[in-house]
Amino acid sequence: MKKLAYITTLSLMMFSCGEKKLNVDEVVETNDIKKIREVREQVQTEYDKLAADLAKIDTAIDSLDPNRSRVLVRTITVKDTSFVHYIEIQGNVDTKQNILIYPEISGILQQLNVKAGQKVSKGQVLARIDDGGISAQLAQAQAQLSLSQTTFDRQKRLWDQKIGSEIQYLQAKTSLESQQKVVDQLQSQLNKSVVRAPFTGTIDEVMTERGKVVAPGQELFRIVNLGDMYVSATVPETYLSQLKLGAPVEVHLNAIGKTYKGKVRQVGNYINPNNRTFGIEVALPNPDNLLRPNQVAVLKIEDYKTDTALLLPETIIQQKAGGRLVVYSLDKSNKEEIKAIEKTIETGYTSKGYVEIKSGIKKGDEIVTDGAKSIKEGSTVEIIK
Repeated sequence: MKKLAYITTLSLMMFSCGEKKLNVDEVVETNDIKKIREVREQVQTEYDKLAADLAKIDTAIDSLDPNRSRVLVRTITVKDTSFVHYIEIQGNVDTKQNILIYPEISGILQQLNVKAGQKVSKGQVLARIDDGGISAQLAQAQAQLSLSQTTFDRQKRLWDQKIGSEIQYLQAKTSLESQQKVVDQLQSQLNKSVVRAPFTGTIDEVMTERGKVVAPGQELFRIVNLGDMYVSATVPETYLSQLKLGAPVEVHLNAIGKTYKGKVRQVGNYINPNNRTFGIEVALPNPDNLLRPNQVAVLKIEDYKTDTALLLPETIIQQKAGGRLVVYSLDKSNKEEIKAIEKTIETGYTSKGYVEIKSGIKKGDEIVTDGAKSIKEGSTVEIIK
């Protein structure tokens, strides 16, 4: 643009100042197409001469000013840095103690002792179902058991004194054992009429009402314990060798804006053939009682850590033919002419825009960052601060 302005200005001067030269504006105002075309040819000729002269001047400047041909770059010095790599996956919050409670026998719900949101202890009676006469049968069976026990005790004393027959002793023993089984069976049936909390937790939902007829398979309560929470997730099989029991994990829940620290407590032993993944569980503390089953969580699982990594920005690494990865360092042996040196590197893990360099550079190397795409092996550079 500067060249064009320079040439245009000279042309206007030439056609407006000389005695034999016409003013361009005056020529245009004549509306004489023939004359205007003649003047245009003269201007074009002078323009071409000036452009050629300007190109010669630029070439001379390039050859005489060494700074004009240097590529301006910025650099960083390679240092040992701590580096942690994470596997990031999505999982779901869950608890082993989140169940629905069903009745074991049919009958009328006589008692309903809890409501939604109530905390209960393991073994606490939640409800009672009409036993349908089982308690009366049990009382009768227990009376018969008492008689059988008395009969057996007498027969045993006689048998110990060598009085009476062996068959009488065995009959009394068999009768006692048989009646004991009847009592145990009725007691077991009667126990089913009492609905108890299987563990300490909170009644999350009550699905029935007192006086209703209930039956096995019908939901009565949901009980949840939020004290033993965990996150379940599926991980691609490529990470199988990197995931270990006890590996630290950061668990972030976007819904509540909280991050928790947990550990891998279980690694699956089965690869799902449909998606080539395996399952893991991460134990999760719940100090604020904000975790709930089925919340979505983002897991950052630490699978690699070192305190002596050489890191470079991912953006400065260039890929050459054959997949070769390179960066550029500097040769400062000649302070008047700093040269770029191409370094072939081998990379490791990538995290947060930085790449671990396994080989090809060393601590203390000065690596080009800004301007790296504009240089090649042997390019002369100038470092800008």
